[in-house]
Amino acid sequence: MSLYMDFFVRLAHDTGDRKREFLELGRKAGRFPAASTSDGEISVWCSNDYLGMGQHPDVLEAMKRAVDEYGGGSGGSRNIGGTNHCHVALERELAELHGKEDAVLFTSGYSANEGSLSVLAGVIDGCQAFSDSANHASIIDGLRHSGARKYIFRHNDGQHLEELLDAADPDRPKFLVMESVHSMRGDIAPLAEIAGLAKRYGAVTFLDEVHAVGMYGPGGAGIAARAGLDSEFTVVMGTLAKAFGMTGGYVAGPAVLMDAVRAHARSFIFTTALPPAVAAGALAAVRHLRGSDVERRRLAHNARLMHGLLRERGIPVLSDESHIVPVLVGEDQMCQRMSVLLLERHGAYVQAINAPSVPVGEEILRVAPSAVHGTDEIHRFVDALDGIWSELGAARRL
Repeated sequence: MSLYMDFFVRLAHDTGDRKREFLELGRKAGRFPAASTSDGEISVWCSNDYLGMGQHPDVLEAMKRAVDEYGGGSGGSRNIGGTNHCHVALERELAELHGKEDAVLFTSGYSANEGSLSVLAGVIDGCQAFSDSANHASIIDGLRHSGARKYIFRHNDGQHLEELLDAADPDRPKFLVMESVHSMRGDIAPLAEIAGLAKRYGAVTFLDEVHAVGMYGPGGAGIAARAGLDSEFTVVMGTLAKAFGMTGGYVAGPAVLMDAVRAHARSFIFTTALPPAVAAGALAAVRHLRGSDVERRRLAHNARLMHGLLRERGIPVLSDESHIVPVLVGEDQMCQRMSVLLLERHGAYVQAINAPSVPVGEEILRVAPSAVHGTDEIHRFVDALDGIWSELGAARRL
């Protein structure tokens, strides 16, 4: 027993300051960003439901109909009784959204990246994978599990990528992986430059558009589509859990590659399929956003407003290129204190982000003004943050 106790003590010590505590809340349907906690009502400023589609009437109605028709769960994995009409229709819709031949639906964005990359970079003999240094953990894990030789280029640095490509074995296949909008920094990758390099070096490209689908480009097809480069990227990966307000992930691309993913991706084969109601809700969200720019315009307006107000006050932000507003605090304890004070004093919930989600010294408040926040709410939030910023003596960028 003492051996187990020693193990538990060491584990607790190693966890130390990394222990994570979570705010328990209940989002108010029809009133989000309002949410309830044990202490009363708050306003949520860090949700990934960027457009509020998780409460859209069309989405909720589609889910209710699917529950009435198909019940709760899916009944199994996709290849053992779990493939529902809603899954198939959603995959077709997503392939059409991105102008690709086919799409494969996963139960999460993480499993979509990990599963598809482990296959696509792994089945090609001698594959050389080139990955952005700031890529998401799911990309890192997928490439690790693929067994491909990895080359890491500096974040969004096309020149460094070109140097690595130029030095690599010209006779071995190449695979480029990057995110369009970075999940924490909010900056946007130089997609035109990367697409040009891929063409020059004959590389297959894999573009993670998780924080872009639904919010950018024609019909919400993403950053590459906005730039007219969607056909330049071989595989597009996206999520249903952010702009579309549901849960799940997907990849879209050539049919031969999607067939390989279905046949070999362990995170696709060995897991229960998404409940039909979730797929039905996601399908309704994708279809709505393909025909509506209202939510995208509101989100863009709110993001510009918040970035501008923070800039006026000298509160530093890592990037102002997207709807993600990464307020740079740069010190773990201060960042956590700001989060606590915003909640306690102003009922504004924004989570402090620390290592390993961001590098040590780049701790941020990852603020996400959504399409459903009001202009007055944004002004009040920035005023609240400004007061706490001064009280704690945080550095300004004037």
